[in-house]
Amino acid sequence: MSSEQQEQVQQEPRGAEHTAESGWRRFWNRGGWWKALLVIAVYYGLYQLAGWLIGLAFGGLIDPHDIFANGVSTFIAVGAPIVVGSILLVVFALSLGWLKELFGPQPIRGSWWMWIGVGVVILFNVLRFVSADYPGWNAGAVAAVLISGLFIGFAEEVVTRGFAVNLLRRGGYGERSVMLLSSLLFAAMHSGNILSGQSPLAVGFTVVYTFAFGLVMYTALRVTGNLIWPILLHASTDPSLFLLTGGIDATGGSLHPGPLAGIAGLGNIVVMIVALVPLIFVRGRVDREAAYGLKPPATTLS
Repeated sequence: MSSEQQEQVQQEPRGAEHTAESGWRRFWNRGGWWKALLVIAVYYGLYQLAGWLIGLAFGGLIDPHDIFANGVSTFIAVGAPIVVGSILLVVFALSLGWLKELFGPQPIRGSWWMWIGVGVVILFNVLRFVSADYPGWNAGAVAAVLISGLFIGFAEEVVTRGFAVNLLRRGGYGERSVMLLSSLLFAAMHSGNILSGQSPLAVGFTVVYTFAFGLVMYTALRVTGNLIWPILLHASTDPSLFLLTGGIDATGGSLHPGPLAGIAGLGNIVVMIVALVPLIFVRGRVDREAAYGLKPPATTLS
């Protein structure tokens, strides 16, 4: 080996592995905001397609008056499409060789104050669970809600706090931009709720709330150091909301929740207030070369 070749190997100890990469992996490994947007858009489109196909095949099993009427109706309407989405995300991660990276230790850790958001989410999830009117629910529907919630937490966190965050960091963005952009993408996914017939006002509130919730989940990712914890927090949030209110972004008038329901119902507002903290204080930047073997960007991105 010539001295020039030896110098090249020494300068690129990790980058050398990229020479053997496929074009597919090389494309995604370099990251970028538009690739994060592309992942979200394709995932959302495939998720909607899965829901449509499942509806064609098994729509007769969904109660037309109340999708939460029984376990089968609930799982087909809520759980089955997100299960398909989860599988597709795992396949995508495997194709990139990212599965271990997504679920491994985070390349940057958080500050103590980030536990505030984690604590708030846990507190209100517990309050909602203990306040739900379980006698007013079908037992199978409750089980289906909990199972579906696990897949909702998995899929939505993997695609946003997993893929989107990773692509933005690989693209050279600072953590403030990583947090804001990944949360905006998370909120944008929920703007599609208007296609299901929800009112613009309800969808607007949902988008604002999910943006705030995304900020809090980002802090959970940072402070816990592993994607599994935001997944579990998210996986307990949606079911607790469904069980307390009796629907998706709705309130079930036939349910009679417990005495703490009034306090539990404030959870979304409190999360939106707490989300102001990371908006102010999040800083930092992942070293692309140390974390991913990538050269620093030509210009420093905010």
